[in-house]
Amino acid sequence: MPSASAIRLQIEAALAHRIPSALTPMPRGLRPAAPTGVATVDALLEGGFPIGAITELAGPESSGRTSLTLSFLARITREGKVAAWVDASDSFDPESAAAAGVDLDRVLWVRCGVVSPKPIAPDAYRFALPEKYLVPRPAMKGLHGGGCGGHPRGEVKGLASAVGGLLRPEAIAPRCAEAQPRVKREREFFDPVALTPAPRPSPRTRPTKPWARIEQALRVTDLVLQAGGFSAIVLDLGSTAPVFASRIPLATWFRYRAAAERTQATLLLLSQHACAKSSSELLLRLAPGRPRSDEETVFTGMEHRVEVERRRFTESATNVIPLRKPPQRATSASWQSQSIWAGAR
Repeated sequence: MPSASAIRLQIEAALAHRIPSALTPMPRGLRPAAPTGVATVDALLEGGFPIGAITELAGPESSGRTSLTLSFLARITREGKVAAWVDASDSFDPESAAAAGVDLDRVLWVRCGVVSPKPIAPDAYRFALPEKYLVPRPAMKGLHGGGCGGHPRGEVKGLASAVGGLLRPEAIAPRCAEAQPRVKREREFFDPVALTPAPRPSPRTRPTKPWARIEQALRVTDLVLQAGGFSAIVLDLGSTAPVFASRIPLATWFRYRAAAERTQATLLLLSQHACAKSSSELLLRLAPGRPRSDEETVFTGMEHRVEVERRRFTESATNVIPLRKPPQRATSASWQSQSIWAGAR
């Protein structure tokens, strides 16, 4: 009697022209992956960043987080898809993104913590007068104001306080038994030579609280995830101190994970230290980059290294114990980034 394997081979050979490998299950990944554009990183991640999940890129500054993200966005926008960049510290550089191949027309850039200056009217006043001089004088009431006011006895009651306000504080003799408060008089500046109002400070120079920017970034990310239609969403917390990023509740990351899985969006979290915990499917640890030594006097690029620190889903183990040790999966990879003036990428 033929064995089961022999019967299986006979059936597959008979149906080879119609159904190749009819009885052999096709290898299926847990999640589809989107290529990053870096060959070594795609080989390490077995295809790229997982779609519909959170991928966390943790590392210090100049470790390659932004370069790897821009390479991924360049590939996304080249395919005609739309991405969003939520910038919590206003550190995104559109010129560098365009030089990396990102189509800025397909990227939604959200700048958090930036106060837009108020526009100055073209018919502004020639002299920078204080506002109190521009307020019209109120109309007088009473007997001397041309109207029919109250009783003269009521006007006499406020005469003492009105006369006291006309006198200077130095002219009023203080009492010995009462403590007199110090009156701080503000100096008024008036420059008739100034022809235009003073320029307003730049929005980037106005300091804002870090936690206020983080809250705004989290709300925007939640709205973008719930709206859908974005293939990739980048939450940039790279310039935020870990003491503030670690205060984000875990329920927020769990909500982001569920929304990304529902909308099939790739959410990239850029931070200095891991803060999404178990809600992130993939955690990549990036080491500080080293300058390349191609030229002695010209900076040509950086050499980066990435390591897979945690992966949420892996291949399920079987009960069969192999006689030989299975090949170990690589957990680190390196790539090189080249500057614009060094030549073509």
